[in-house]
Formats: sequence, C-alpha cells, structure tokens
Amino acid sequence: MNLVKSPAAVRKMRTSGRLLAEVIHEVRQAVEAGVTTAELDALTESETRKRGAVPAFKGYQVGRDVFPASLCASKNDQVVHGIPDDEALSEGDLISLDFGLSFDGYYADSAFSVYLGKPPPRVQELLDVTEAALYTAVSCAKSGARVGDLGNRIQTKCEAAGFGVVRNFVGHGIGERLHEEPAVPNFGKRGTGLSLRSGMCLAIEPMVTMGSARTITLGDRWTVVTRDGSLAAHFEHTVLLTDDGPEILTTLD
Repeated sequence: MNLVKSPAAVRKMRTSGRLLAEVIHEVRQAVEAGVTTAELDALTESETRKRGAVPAFKGYQVGRDVFPASLCASKNDQVVHGIPDDEALSEGDLISLDFGLSFDGYYADSAFSVYLGKPPPRVQELLDVTEAALYTAVSCAKSGARVGDLGNRIQTKCEAAGFGVVRNFVGHGIGERLHEEPAVPNFGKRGTGLSLRSGMCLAIEPMVTMGSARTITLGDRWTVVTRDGSLAAHFEHTVLLTDDGPEILTTLD
C-alpha cells in the first residue's frame, strides 16, 4: 500500500484521474445502439494515448492470462472483465464499461453502467441504487473510518432494495500500481477491517446484481457473469483520502 503524501504524488494522481474522466466523457458519448464494444475499446485506447497516458488494462496479466483490450465491456449478465467484441449493442442492452490508465507513473480506475433505451423500472432502480451505493461509500472514506464501514454502506443500501452484492470481486487500493492493498469489499461489518487514513487512494466499485450474488467465470478466463443470468451493474471511482475528506479524482465536476 502506497500512501499518496507528497504534493508531487497528489498532483500526479489528480492528473491521472482527470485524464481518465476526460476519456470516459468521450467514450460515453459514443455508447449507442449499433456501436460495437470493439469500437468503444479502440476509441478508449485512442483517447487515452492522445493524452500521453497508457491503457492500464491492455496487457494486464494474471498468471498466464493476459487481458487483450484497453476497456472492460460487460453486457447484461456480465459483471466485470468482459472482453470487447464485434457484436453491435442493441436497444435493451445494459452495458458496464470499466476504464483504467496510467500517467507519469500513477494509475486511475473508473467504471459506469448504462442501459440503451428506456429501462424497465426495476432495471432503473438497479442502476440508481448501485451508483448511489458508490457515493454513499465515498462519503465515509475518511481518516479514522474502517474498510468495513465502506462495505457495510454498500451492502446495506443494495440488499435493502433486494439486490445481490457480488462477494468474490472487490475494490482496491490504487496509486503507483493498478491494484494495491487494501482490498475494499462491497460488504462487511461496521468498525472492522483496516483503519483508513489520509493519503490512501482507493478504487471503490460496487458490483450489484438483480438476482443472486453468485458468479462464474467463462472459458475465456476473464469474463465474469451472474450464475443465475440476472443483469448486473458496476460503478467505480478513484478516491483520494485527504485531511479535508474524500476527493473523487475520476470526475470532471
């Protein structure tokens, strides 16, 4: 776990987050029926490199498995790590897009989900509750809080609405590496886990389903889907803990 303490390191993290937010803004405008996730991936890589940054996911290696794209594109029952392909998106698809980049030695990570067309009420609720759970967790990411406090906020909000909270994939620390300690689960008990402090940088990312929280990984060894075939949503921000409270780095606001 690297604490982002020096003014130079904080500036670099803020720059990385801002650049990623710019990339996301450009890609989000391109999400529509008829576009393929391979096209969105190409746009993500182009916009990332145009800013002098490097895609964080392309070439990311776990054991012998190497992720082949700059963007994780997870459709409908896919929770995370979907590999972009040449199948066009259609009205009625729920697509989750996960982005990462590095710039000047520091990483940023963010994700959002969107439904193409007018979502049924329950699907809209899934999107709204998952995103709200993210911001609820961010609000308590302060020095003196514990990792379990964040997870409990997410779990409580999502399960109260009848949704499933994925257990086997979690958020993480981030900084000079894409994935650092601590793990940031989307479930937990208040007052438990690592104590948070100023200088930590966390990627907080609730992954929530309309049904069971159980998942399986497909034969490509990357794509994670819900075991019961229910829809899934994923929202994420990179958050810096400061003496004045949490600061979301991956936003243009």
